[in-house]
Amino acid sequence: MTELDTLTRIYERSPAERRSRPQIEVLPELADVRKALTELSAGARQEILTSQPGGARPADVLHEALERTESVLRRGISMRTIYQHTAQFSKATVDYVKHVTPLGVDVRMLSDALMRMIIFDREIAVLPLHGNQDGAVVVGELSIVGFVVHAFERAWPAARPFPVSYDRGQVKGTSVEIQLAISRLLVEGLEDKVIARRMGMSLRTCQRHISEIMSRIGARNRMHAGYLLARIIDEPR
Repeated sequence: MTELDTLTRIYERSPAERRSRPQIEVLPELADVRKALTELSAGARQEILTSQPGGARPADVLHEALERTESVLRRGISMRTIYQHTAQFSKATVDYVKHVTPLGVDVRMLSDALMRMIIFDREIAVLPLHGNQDGAVVVGELSIVGFVVHAFERAWPAARPFPVSYDRGQVKGTSVEIQLAISRLLVEGLEDKVIARRMGMSLRTCQRHISEIMSRIGARNRMHAGYLLARIIDEPR
């Protein structure tokens, strides 16, 4: 049987499988997650929405996803993706975006990203499996899927286009946006490691940004920084 025959069979049986899938399906193994993503991508009819937090994505993951993405786009399926600002400093991620954008993927970025998600036709969502970075949960319960879609659509207008080329002004502007997002998290009283995880950057990079912020506003310590930043952020413009 050819690969085309296999994909055709998956596509034809996919709507029926979607209706018969468990409402919540736990996939602890990476191989099972990739298999599910391949089948769901082959069966997509209209739209795929994705959010990929955590900054730079591994090159092998991007390579594995590229074949699925190209197959989906050839069938006229629309795709929208949200990355974090820090992903634009990853060559592998930028190269991937350069490749898929002309094919029709709309890629944007946020400073403080959404949770990881892949949503197929607003019917099925693939979400992270708690405590297992390789696993996933496939959710078919429409109330949950609807909530996830709503979160994505609320974030989308605030996201800006993912750049694939740079000038000095753009890099400076991105750094300002990142530090503003970190400042808001400092006001919330979050620890450095939590802020780093939320921002999709290393702890060392996060601490460097925090040090620059504290120096700029003249803060004596973290508590003083939170107080000053709260006043600055709340000031009417």
